[in-house]
Amino acid sequence: MNSSRKIFALSFILMFFMLSCSQNKTSQYSENDASAHWRGIRAAYLGDSMTQLPRDSSKVYWYYLQGWLGIEPFVYGISGHQWDDIYDQAVRLQQERRDSVDAIFIFAGTNDYNHNVPLGTFYTETMKETNHYGEIVTRKFRTMNISDSTFCGRINKVMSFLKDHFPEQQIIMMTPLHRGFATFSDTNVQPEESYCNAQGLFLESYINTLRQAADVWSVPVIDLYAKSGLYPLSDAHTRYFRNSETDRLHLNAEGNFRLAKTIQYQLNALPATFVKK
Repeated sequence: MNSSRKIFALSFILMFFMLSCSQNKTSQYSENDASAHWRGIRAAYLGDSMTQLPRDSSKVYWYYLQGWLGIEPFVYGISGHQWDDIYDQAVRLQQERRDSVDAIFIFAGTNDYNHNVPLGTFYTETMKETNHYGEIVTRKFRTMNISDSTFCGRINKVMSFLKDHFPEQQIIMMTPLHRGFATFSDTNVQPEESYCNAQGLFLESYINTLRQAADVWSVPVIDLYAKSGLYPLSDAHTRYFRNSETDRLHLNAEGNFRLAKTIQYQLNALPATFVKK
């Protein structure tokens, strides 16, 4: 009887040990099994200071996604970059990685607002003849505006390049966050989003344009402006930003953690790639 109890106890301990090892082995990945299809995905991140490689030990949102989901990051974001600079990042990505990337994230637009870039339009409309059921008719005809001088033109330029060179990759746009006050020097003071820019436009005009761009180019958009919950205009939310007095624009580690959580659960519902492996 004692021997049977010893065997049972040893068996129980062994099972507990194996279970613990199994849990530890997967703990570096997502808490949510619905994200498993992102494991091992090679992702390029295009953007601005919210994405760039940190100069210190700070943890950026893609760092958390790497740990939770197992996404391998290739970071191209550079501080201050606008959507015309995103094109240069995309070209560099194509030159360096070509087909060795599975997904592309674009997190940009706040600097276009801050630097007073005109919105423009996605299309130019003209009149053109076409054959409709054997009859020649004249209809409105639209062509894409490709330009560095407007926000829509910049987006079109980037997306046209990415669609042509990365047809099998998942391309995801992410809207900028709300903007709080920031001052980095006497000549670099950036008002909060309560102020319009020199075009007379508020930040949400650029956010809405990005939402429309996702429809125009048939790509998913993760609406971080609406879904992240990060609101720097509230003093209670300064815990998520680098400095309550001088920088309510950039996230600290806690803010990036919250941002990454939002992105993680949006990715659950999206294919990670269309590249056949």
